[in-house]
Amino acid sequence: MRHPILLSAALLGALSLSACSRSGDAEVARALQDVNVVDETNLNDVFLTVADPDEAVNYFLRASTNDPGRIDLMRGLSISLIRAKRNGEAVRAWQAVVDHEDSETADSVELADAFIRTNDWDSAEKVLDQIPPTFETFKRYRLEAMVADSNEEWSNADSFYETAVGLTTSPAGVLNNWGFSKLTRGDYDGAERLFTDALRNKPDLFTAKNNLVLARGAQRNYDLPVIPMTQIERAQLLHTLALTAIKQNDITIGRGLLGEAIETHPQHFEAAVRSLRALEDNVTN
Repeated sequence: MRHPILLSAALLGALSLSACSRSGDAEVARALQDVNVVDETNLNDVFLTVADPDEAVNYFLRASTNDPGRIDLMRGLSISLIRAKRNGEAVRAWQAVVDHEDSETADSVELADAFIRTNDWDSAEKVLDQIPPTFETFKRYRLEAMVADSNEEWSNADSFYETAVGLTTSPAGVLNNWGFSKLTRGDYDGAERLFTDALRNKPDLFTAKNNLVLARGAQRNYDLPVIPMTQIERAQLLHTLALTAIKQNDITIGRGLLGEAIETHPQHFEAAVRSLRALEDNVTN
């Protein structure tokens, strides 16, 4: 009479062990899945930041094909296409992200940026106009300023640039853009102040150095500003000043600046040599 009971106990024990085994397998599978997610996230980050842009494009294309509809992979592909300077493809990729049900407002800002990179200012403006005014980010206002610039809406551009500057801890790039906007309008004093502010925030920003020299040269101030510069940068800035002087018909000053640029450069400065040769030929003729 005891055998059925023993058999039942043994059977229960086996079933219990089997259940424990299945439960353990499930826990192991979940743990491995979590590890894989972490590994994939790290790999995605690597391809978004340090990998070769074209390799990143191929990686996210494969990943998106294997797991279609995942918006994080779609964003990764879009970002990688921008990094690879494949801007036309990036527009289509960002449009797909914006059309996704899990899209966020920031994705529309990225789409506007992609449109600007393809010189499609009208489409960029339409996208930005659809973004609610409560969405206030540095990139949104930087793009708004650029669009206003393209429309020669100077007051709006200044307002957007000012807002963008207040929304970032690294304003050098947008200050440089704002200064260039002032330069194109002929506001040379304003441009000079903004380029100086840009360099105060990022002393090694060469484009701001070159633009500052352009602003000073436009006012017929042909002295280099007192800013940090390497010997090569000094030669390049002298070349910029020389061309500005020549353009304004200050030929003698331009010739002297070209000579100084050639002497200053630690290597052969081919661009300045060509400029001086062209100037001499033109004067001779």
